[in-house]
Amino acid sequence: MPLIQNNKRINPLDINKNATIGTAIPLNEVNMTSGTTTISEQLKTNLLNLLLTIPGERINNPNYGIGLKQQLFENNLDKTTLLEVINSQVSFFIPEIVINNLELEQNLDEYKVTMKLSYISKLDNEEDSVQINYR
Repeated sequence: MPLIQNNKRINPLDINKNATIGTAIPLNEVNMTSGTTTISEQLKTNLLNLLLTIPGERINNPNYGIGLKQQLFENNLDKTTLLEVINSQVSFFIPEIVINNLELEQNLDEYKVTMKLSYISKLDNEEDSVQINYR
């Protein structure tokens, strides 16, 4: 009997393209009504929301959020500490993904910080990334 390898698991929510799973980012007229249609889109939106939320900002959940902007503009930006904070928050609030890589690029002359965070979805083993630019 042959073994089937590398088969892709499809979530039942991804099949119905008429149903939305959640709200997409950025919040505008189009995204408020269309939303996300796949689990992978919603995972990415949840990750962005977690990264951009300041701890204490979310009502009834003061531990939610990383406060990325505050973290990135500290005088002594420590990539290891930032990655530990991100990993602890992601493992608690979004256990469906695993952080794979964190890349930071600072341009002090232009007051610009770029962060690229790569992750792997445990649901379908797909790799994706988010990039956030601050000026």
